[in-house]
Amino acid sequence: MTPAAAAAIRRPVVPYAPVDDSRPFADITVVEFGQFIAVPWCAQTLAEGGARVIKIEPLEGDPVRALAPLGRGETRHFISRNRGKRTLPLDLRHPRAAAVIARLLERADVVLTNFRPGLAAELGLDGPTLTARHPRLVVGNVSAFGARGPDAALAGMDLVVQARSGIMAAYHGARDGLPGSGDAPPVADYMCAMMLCFGIASALLRRERTGRGGEVDVTLLMAALVLQNNAFVRVESVDGPVHADVRRRLAEARAAGRPFAEQAALQPHHRTPAMIHAYYRVYATKDSALAVACIRPSLQRALMDAVGLKDEAHERPIADRAAQERHYEALGARIEAVMATRTTAEWRALLDARGVPAAGVRFPMELLDDEQALANGMLHDLEHPVVGPVRVLATPVRLGGNGFVSAPPTAPFGSETRAILGELGFSAADVDSLIADRVTTETL
Repeated sequence: MTPAAAAAIRRPVVPYAPVDDSRPFADITVVEFGQFIAVPWCAQTLAEGGARVIKIEPLEGDPVRALAPLGRGETRHFISRNRGKRTLPLDLRHPRAAAVIARLLERADVVLTNFRPGLAAELGLDGPTLTARHPRLVVGNVSAFGARGPDAALAGMDLVVQARSGIMAAYHGARDGLPGSGDAPPVADYMCAMMLCFGIASALLRRERTGRGGEVDVTLLMAALVLQNNAFVRVESVDGPVHADVRRRLAEARAAGRPFAEQAALQPHHRTPAMIHAYYRVYATKDSALAVACIRPSLQRALMDAVGLKDEAHERPIADRAAQERHYEALGARIEAVMATRTTAEWRALLDARGVPAAGVRFPMELLDDEQALANGMLHDLEHPVVGPVRVLATPVRLGGNGFVSAPPTAPFGSETRAILGELGFSAADVDSLIADRVTTETL
């Protein structure tokens, strides 16, 4: 079948208004087989760009619906990444589910999955199977560690991947001798979702040119590595011997059962002593904490002017690394003493006037009422049918002409089952039978 013929038989799943050419994913139908974060958030972003998204959920609902419910099947976690979609409960293992899936795929442009390793192939929803049957289909898949290698068959969540990838050891503050864990934001998941969005957009653009879809594969591990891109450079002539020595000493420390903190202390620093101790760090102030980032010499001098100190290394550079450590440790201590004499707001006024990049350390909750975020439309207020007024993050992408629009809340679980199945061509009697056989449901 030619691409043109395949396109001709495709039908939109639901009767929508005429296509809005200002929205990049208008007239694109997405079927989401996703749970937790990466795939659902990607699908939400596509919906905000105009895509029609149908989220397939197990009969008990996406697992995040059960995390501290605010109402029937509604939680902060679910609302945060499942807006702008229609949902269809479906028991994917039920023999009769295949007919429903087939009709969905006939109408789909994009399929998104994040099944555990092996399950997609077991269900016939893996990339090779789907693209062979539907050549124009774009299949986006998220896995923890990738399709090959010794860890390919392992399950993985954001916390596990942060540990495996180095993020946890490098960037989380220690607590009781171990890196922080459960309260860390799921950064790998969200970075992975953005990578998936880019991959889907790229595949759709290529399809416009070639008429064929294809697979988009992203992994949580790669997302976590991308977030640490600055650290993933090895210049063999300089870093090779250092890294080899650290790996040897690390193996010895582990063999001897040395505490994690001692193992962490063996890691080489990628920043210079000047950055670590003085110019690219957080200081305690009289009432809170302040981050400063002064990489250029001109900014460093501006910081010194604000705190009334002088860095002698600006006039007489220090070549020896050990001497640099001593100098900047002492300078950092002097800056700390001065910083403690004023409030964060007072320091901001002084540093802003000199063009020094600085910000007071805030808690996430404070950003929900932040003037800067509000002024730039980074937050979105919506009226949820179950829990009432809710403030969430707005769509993260701006495109002229309202290309992306913050999406409304998804309808209550199961409330669209009959409508969606009817639009797929199932009769009222067929729908009654599917519900009776527990292929699908209208309630949690």
